[in-house]
Amino acid sequence: MTYLLIMALAGIIILSFFFNILSKKTNVPSVLMLIALGMGLKAALEANGILNGDLPIDQILEVLGNVGLVMIVLEAALDLKLEKEKTSLIIKSFIIALLGIAGSMFGLATFFLYIFPSTDLYTAIVYSIPLSIMSSAIIIPSVGRLTGKKKEFMVYESTFSDILGIMVFYFMIGADGGAGGGSIIWEIFLNIFVTILLSVIVAYGLVYLFQHLRMQVKLFLVIGVLLLLFAVGKYFHLSSLLIILAFGLVLNNTDVFFQGRLSKYFDKEKVKPILHDFHTLTLESAFLIRTFFFVVFGLSITLSSLYNWKVAVNSVAIVAILYLVRYIALRLLAKEFLFPELFIAPRGLITVLLFFVLAKSDSVNIPDFDAGLLLYPILITSIIMMIALISYKGEKVKDVLFYKIPLIKTEENEHLDERIRDNIEKNDFDGF
Repeated sequence: MTYLLIMALAGIIILSFFFNILSKKTNVPSVLMLIALGMGLKAALEANGILNGDLPIDQILEVLGNVGLVMIVLEAALDLKLEKEKTSLIIKSFIIALLGIAGSMFGLATFFLYIFPSTDLYTAIVYSIPLSIMSSAIIIPSVGRLTGKKKEFMVYESTFSDILGIMVFYFMIGADGGAGGGSIIWEIFLNIFVTILLSVIVAYGLVYLFQHLRMQVKLFLVIGVLLLLFAVGKYFHLSSLLIILAFGLVLNNTDVFFQGRLSKYFDKEKVKPILHDFHTLTLESAFLIRTFFFVVFGLSITLSSLYNWKVAVNSVAIVAILYLVRYIALRLLAKEFLFPELFIAPRGLITVLLFFVLAKSDSVNIPDFDAGLLLYPILITSIIMMIALISYKGEKVKDVLFYKIPLIKTEENEHLDERIRDNIEKNDFDGF
């Protein structure tokens, strides 16, 4: 049994690698393939009487989700360079993320009050938050073919969406409906201030420690410290992702953060090779954790929830609200990021993770809330993102999904490659 388990885990990792290759060829999100793999495994295991209700899938998902979140945000932060000319882009992505969460939260809460009449406003708002958060776990790997400001905008926005959404969610859970709106807002701002202050101190301390470690095994030590800080921050209801984001930004932008007197405490030549190794490690770790998270999520899915037509219709309405809010925000404040950014708004890891928190809550509960209202939006938004990215490249969805490897470099293939390159450059750089 032990060797079979090892074979299964190794097989999942290998399949995930090929899913990534297939995703680059077709733009079908690898997340959908991993979920489908999990659902297929569940069917096979149940057919052979191996899988039963004793498997602690919820706990496994919660652990994988939190660890994966740390690695994904850290991976994103290590890709971001802070430069003066990017200030407006960062501010704009933050505002869009904030408006997207706020608008989606109240729009979905109104819809939940309509379809669940017995639910109070507070519960409806709390249930709307997970679906209001864009998934950086899906977006960051998917926007690899975007270049210039478009890619940076999506990375910043998805990261801010994760951070802001999780922060608001845990404050609303903590408020438990007993605090007034002004009290919650004050607590949020106080939390942000404390977390930012702690994040800056921790980030500087870790970077200083990073360059003075003499041991060969140091990368996982730093990751261990970050995971510990993340868990401690969660325990005290701080936005732990800010600590992770701050460390990554400081480590990748030492020229910005170590100036003047601070420059004497930093040796750029020592950190440069370590930074490269650390970046590779986070990239590989994020891939591994993301793989198992979505496969396990596939194992947890009950197909019966997809057969309910009312759930399907309500899910389409949820997705429509999400895109309407996003269109209004982008149209008003970021017209240059309308396409394909409007349609790059998948829900995923964070949404699943926060709904498991709600499932354990006794005080916040909608008894009739169907799991399909979670699964359908994840699938629909991922498919819409896939179609948008294919169209953005100037290709036809049918041609990409039924991709054939050309054995001979024909004139037609060369023309297609040139048209794709021209379309990407046009969409990426026009107006900048």
